[in-house]
Amino acid sequence: MSEVSALHALRDAVMAEIKKVIVGQEEALEAMLIALLAEGHALLEGVPGTAKTMMVRSLAATLGLGFGRIQFTPDLMPSDVVGTHVFDLTQSRFILRKGPIFTELLLADEINRAPAKTQRALPEAMQARQVSIEGQAQELEACFTVFATQNPIEHEGTYPLPEAQLDRFLVKVEVGYPSEQEEDEILARAQLGVTASDPSARGVARVVSREELLALRPLAAQVRVEDGVRRYVRDLIRATRTSSMIVLGAGPRAGIHLLVASRWAAALEGRLFVTPDDVQRMLPLVVAHRLRLAPEAELDGLDARRVLAMMQARVAVPR
Repeated sequence: MSEVSALHALRDAVMAEIKKVIVGQEEALEAMLIALLAEGHALLEGVPGTAKTMMVRSLAATLGLGFGRIQFTPDLMPSDVVGTHVFDLTQSRFILRKGPIFTELLLADEINRAPAKTQRALPEAMQARQVSIEGQAQELEACFTVFATQNPIEHEGTYPLPEAQLDRFLVKVEVGYPSEQEEDEILARAQLGVTASDPSARGVARVVSREELLALRPLAAQVRVEDGVRRYVRDLIRATRTSSMIVLGAGPRAGIHLLVASRWAAALEGRLFVTPDDVQRMLPLVVAHRLRLAPEAELDGLDARRVLAMMQARVAVPR
């Protein structure tokens, strides 16, 4: 079996295991898997009770990776995230007491409830996979990935994340309400007494080893991107900077992330080439959260995804 076929089979196996706990949310789960494989990070936005936390726990269980959680609150301090040095009386010296950030899959729960000084503890970890504690750099795990959840910003007690921090997230997934059929399934499981608090208790099994997962990461470099598709990515990104409905367009990092995500989307489908459809599918996930809309667009009731779709329709698609 080729590597790309193995990756396609891995995606199917991961989805099958997670469906033992999660009903629906296929787009969110695939975007999370892409973020992990691409060495990126994912922001999950949705109202409470839409299984955001359980999706991360289930993904960790299927991949056999460590899981850690930080509940962000207004009184959380940076040292509560990264850790600090404490004096050990038995050894008569200071030792490092690591914070919960030292894990593989980190759930940063309700990240937009913490003040800016605490949120600043994450960018270095997300960019360089290390943290600085009292001037000393401490490396994080090779699979370290942040899955941050946030409530919609109009909810009480929330703060909008700064643009520089939003730009660190490879994808942002809007976790919505289930469909009528999906909600029927959720209620049917609840009626049978099925709870989703522990993925392992529901029989969610590991489908790949850590070493096998890391070995798949170089695969994206083998996925071909034709010149026309690369120019299509460029044109989409540049179009966000000239639209009258957008006051802050996407930067160069957004273009890089869109290209990377499109390659992984193709690879997960079992292909070694990127199509314009891959780019279009990843565009709202990768770019929408990086845009700041003009007040006129917001007054018209438009959101970033809708504006992006309107802009995309005016960009020529390569043959």
